[in-house]
Amino acid sequence: MSKKIYSDSELVASYIQGNEQVLETLLNRHRDKIFGFIYSKVHDRELTEDLFQDTLFKVVRTLKKGKYIEEGKFLSWVIRIAHNLIIDYYRKKNKMKNVYGTEDFSMFDILHDQALDAENQMIHQQMVKKIRHLIEQLPQDQKTVLKMRIYDELSFIEIAEKTNVSINTALGRMRYALINLRKIIQKNNVQFI
Repeated sequence: MSKKIYSDSELVASYIQGNEQVLETLLNRHRDKIFGFIYSKVHDRELTEDLFQDTLFKVVRTLKKGKYIEEGKFLSWVIRIAHNLIIDYYRKKNKMKNVYGTEDFSMFDILHDQALDAENQMIHQQMVKKIRHLIEQLPQDQKTVLKMRIYDELSFIEIAEKTNVSINTALGRMRYALINLRKIIQKNNVQFI
């Protein structure tokens, strides 16, 4: 007897009703198409992985908020989200000069900056120390996910597996880590540039 194959619509409905396991089935079904679409636009594997993870994060958040409108076109909807995130990425990239402490500037970019002269190296080390100190103030589960994502550069699927939680939980912890980090930065009036 063959195993029933559920449609995207059925899986989405099941997920919205609380069955978090079906999310993995949906993602596995469409991963290559979504990843391929993003890669065809940015031609950079690392950037593609980041945008893919951001797309998953936005998909989960939208489904959780109940804002997804079922039209039988789940993949098209996800591709549209990915497309918008690609556009946003390029817009932010063009604005990033002279911006700090906002969503347009990622303090984590500082951690990976390779081209630094001696003076900037000292400033860089101070900022890295400051960022690490801020991260240490997060709750343990959020801190773990954030470190695995930023320092170890793991995907959310890998993080979920390593921490024995659902991908949904891993995404949620990352989201709250970033929200709480922003609060800590604002509370302490921390500036990075």
